[in-house]
Amino acid sequence: MSTDGMRNGPLPVDNVDVAVIGAGVVGAAVARELAGYDLSVALVEARCDVGDGTSKANTAILHTGFDATPGTLESRLVRRGYDLLGAYAAATGIPVERTGAVLVAWTEEELAALPGLAAKAAANGCRDCAAAGPDEVYAMVPALGPGVLGGLTVPGESIVCPWTTTLAFATEALARGVHLLLNARVEAVARDGGQTVLSTSRGPLRARWVVNAAGLGSDVVDGLFGHRRFTITPRRGELLVFDKAARPLADRIVLPVPGSRGKGVLISPTVYGNVMLGPTAEELEDRTDTSTSEDGFAFLAGKGRRLMPALLEEEVTAAYAGLRAATEHGDYQVHLDPAGRYLVLGGIRSTGLTASMALAEHAAGLLAGAGLALEPRAGLPGPPRMPNIGEAFPRPYQRADLVERDPAYGTVVCFCERVTAGEVRDALAAALPPGDLDGLRRRTRATMGRCQGFHCGAEIDRLLREGAR
Repeated sequence: MSTDGMRNGPLPVDNVDVAVIGAGVVGAAVARELAGYDLSVALVEARCDVGDGTSKANTAILHTGFDATPGTLESRLVRRGYDLLGAYAAATGIPVERTGAVLVAWTEEELAALPGLAAKAAANGCRDCAAAGPDEVYAMVPALGPGVLGGLTVPGESIVCPWTTTLAFATEALARGVHLLLNARVEAVARDGGQTVLSTSRGPLRARWVVNAAGLGSDVVDGLFGHRRFTITPRRGELLVFDKAARPLADRIVLPVPGSRGKGVLISPTVYGNVMLGPTAEELEDRTDTSTSEDGFAFLAGKGRRLMPALLEEEVTAAYAGLRAATEHGDYQVHLDPAGRYLVLGGIRSTGLTASMALAEHAAGLLAGAGLALEPRAGLPGPPRMPNIGEAFPRPYQRADLVERDPAYGTVVCFCERVTAGEVRDALAAALPPGDLDGLRRRTRATMGRCQGFHCGAEIDRLLREGAR
């Protein structure tokens, strides 16, 4: 599909078989999945880019599902999604590092909870978790603070790039013919015969079937369809990102013993070479409040000094916050209305990144069971090969073959993150180019380093403006 009309002007299409609302990681995965069949599909997003909401700001962990509640839909889909996304990442070049994790007990109560967590992991199919004494835990992570009583190893836990994941799904969806409609907020819903009419901020869209993957707005959209099945309560998670010099302190994920409000504060390496501390868990009313706070910084600093004192001696590169789509229920809220030809995928928490491909697979199965004909499309293109922005694999500036063929890959424009002019050019010329500076950051890491764009900001802005012309 042409990118003309993707972001601006009247909608370039007014009638499709399936409309997917929400171009986060789940919605993009669903659109990609459905476009593998002989269907016309639209991916409708209120923002100017894919993955610009909850999907862009999470802990970026590829979860094994070891601590999910056995028997839940979440447990099943996280486990299935772990395998699907792992294979897809290998095929497309999405950065993944198989770091493993260790769950650390600091109190007698937490130590006593470890056997139950090991049993839960086994019930979820994770049978390689093992108890570890304090000496073993310190051998794995020497920089941990004093007072460790024991731990539980989770070898399969990994770190992944959430930005490239959503972008890969959306890029492949485009190649399969999906109509990506950005800046198109769904404002009203009406039924007209056998179709649903979505009134968007860019005009009406008619669809035979609708999938609601609207994340933080999924309950609002569900209400437009006449339902009141769950309520999203935004849960803000603030995180601190430490400079790359801190990476030797944490070569694996350090997990707390989970509590009733979530997994608690963790320490994790990132695929970009940093170390992350967080998140907090603060319930809000404002679904747009991704600001960071003095209280959040103080809370994380206090936790960090207890967990890993040496980490707090390192430079903090950035602080950011994400909003999780928490509900009053303990499981994903997946509901099908066969008569209305409508499916909602709501209450998809931070595990949604891992479960995304399994959720898409599950959604397709539900729609097929409700009467949507799924005839495989012939001649599908292969999966895209995504640009590498992770540190575990060679970056363009490190590849002599690329630099020899095109000196732009040897021309560094963001020195903190070693981003080259060639990478910026490629991002701006891609099938799905960024809509703003934040989108370019997520595609290249430009301006995301220690100086936060102080040195390269003007040049990056110039390249972005020239690429938009």
